[in-house]
Parts: sequence; structure tokens; C-alpha cells
Amino acid sequence: MKVDLFDFDLPQDRIALRPVFPRDASRMLVVDGDGAFADRHVHDLPDMLRAGDILVFNDTRVIPAQLEGERVREGASGAAIGATLHKRIDARRWQAFVRNAKRLREGDLIAFPEGVSAIAENRADDGSWTLAFEGDEPVELLLERAGAMPLPPYIAGKRPADERDAQDYQTLFADKAGAVAAPTAALHFTPELMMRLADAGIATETLTLHVGAGTFLPVKASDTAEHKMHAEWGEIAPDTAERLNAARADGRRVIAVGTTVLRLLESAADESGTIQPFAADTDIFITPGYRFRAIDGLMTNFHLPKSTLFMLVSALMGRERMLAAYNHAIENRYRFYSYGDSSLLIP
Repeated sequence: MKVDLFDFDLPQDRIALRPVFPRDASRMLVVDGDGAFADRHVHDLPDMLRAGDILVFNDTRVIPAQLEGERVREGASGAAIGATLHKRIDARRWQAFVRNAKRLREGDLIAFPEGVSAIAENRADDGSWTLAFEGDEPVELLLERAGAMPLPPYIAGKRPADERDAQDYQTLFADKAGAVAAPTAALHFTPELMMRLADAGIATETLTLHVGAGTFLPVKASDTAEHKMHAEWGEIAPDTAERLNAARADGRRVIAVGTTVLRLLESAADESGTIQPFAADTDIFITPGYRFRAIDGLMTNFHLPKSTLFMLVSALMGRERMLAAYNHAIENRYRFYSYGDSSLLIP
């Protein structure tokens, strides 16, 4: 499909630079089938779901994966290098997108603050670099010393990350460190909302997908068939898969909280719709025409024009339906992107 089919005009003042507080005070646009759009709030969610429904959350934790350093090369002057880690390779090596990469070559040392350094090992076909961190300390500790929270470019281009983001950009479920972007649909949840959901008979499950910086990359191809997704690592425990399959067999709905959850569940589902245990990379790319096998609904924020995520919600609800929903959201001043408002999509 032509990527231009997923374009729409978004005023820049609709991009949220900070979240609302409390988190569940965010607005929520309910889109279900062919009915009228409903303007609600996230704290209304218990009234929007049925007893027995299961909300599935991503328990990944964002690491301070944004690094600013200097190339150190014998006989040459220094050069400023920025690196955003986006996927772990092994205990000491990460794949990273590098700013000012034209000043870097294989074997160069990059010195970051607080005595942290890494060797630029090799450049991949997509332009990213493998960085091997020096020393014996766990890389996570090195990042805590030298790194910063990797805000999305549409926020970072308007203001720097600060101490508030260290809390604002983590979800209530953040547990397993490894993401370089938050699963932002879950940023709206509070302990109070979780208690109200439990009282309403709505169950919860968690899985892990370590979101990579590739989630922010624009689609440069003119046709969706030419776009290549970056792989991300995910895990669904056997007992989690078993409970989700039992719920669906009982006619209960599985609602993915975020596109990361949806993509991992669909990656793990077989042709019959049975969710299998999973521990591997996924680069699933969902566009209109895809047959969903594992989920019955999606809670998600509002996404970029021509992005893979807008293509995903268009696959779930229909392209024309989602263009109309986004037009409604823009006209009614919903807040877009990571710190923005939410939508509940029930096909």
C-alpha cells in the first residue's frame, strides 16, 4: 500500500510535551465498530470494559540510553558523537543510532561522561553502529552514570530531558530494564485506577517487549512493502500464554494496552489464534489486510502521520475509520504522542 494513504495534517500545538496529572485524567477517545465516537477519560475505563476482560501490559523498563561523547583517535582532533542505544546484542555490546556518524570509523574509541567509554566496532547496513562498552561493570550501571532518558524526537526537539522525565517516562508496570522508549499507552495508569479495574472484575497480565528506538524512525519508503521494521526482543511466559488462551476459550476479551503488547501477542499466536510461549526477536509489521489472531481490542495513544503505528491501528479498525477518528481528535484538541491522550479501539 502507498504510505501516503496514511497521511494527515497535525497541528504542532497538539503534540504533548508533558503528561497530565493525575495520569488517568488523560482524555480517551472510544472507537468501537461503526458507532459514534465517545469522548471519555482514562479513569472511565472500568465502565468501558466488561467483567472478565483482560488488560495486557508491557513490563519493560526504560533505560537512560541517550549518550553524548567525543571520538578519541590518535593523531586526530576530537569529534562530538551522540548515540542512542536501541537493541542489546550481548552483555557488553549494543546496537546504536549515532549522530555525526560520518566522523566515526571502525575501531574508534568514544569517551562518554563519568569515565564511560565504548569502541565503535562496525556499522550495519541500516547505518546503526555496534558499540562495545569497556570495563567490567554492567552496562546498565554505566548508563545510569553517563546516560539520559531517551525522549522521543518530537519532544526532545522542543525541550531537553530533565529530572521529571525520569519518572514521567516510566509506566506503573516498569520492571525489566531494556527499553529505550516507553510503552506509552500504559503511562495513563495509576494505582487507584488499577484497584477500580480489579473491583470491576477486569483481570491483568504482563509480558515484556523491549521497545527500540526504531519505533520513532519515519517510514522513508513510498510503499509499505518496501519498509523494513527493526527487530525488538520480547517474552511471553508459558503460564501467561496459558491464562490468555483459557480466557479467550471462555469468550473473554483480551485488550492489549499499547501497540508493543499487540505486536508481541500477534507474533506469538499461531494460525489457530493460540498464543504460544515466546522468547525471541520480532519485527512484525502490521498493515491493513492483516488478520488479527490474539487480541480483541487495543488501548493506545495517538500516533504520527504515515507511521507504522498509524498503519497498525488502521489495520485493526479500518483506514477511513481511523482517519475520521484522528480528525475528530484534532478538532477536539486531543493531545498527541507519548505524553498525550489515549484511545480505546474495539473492532
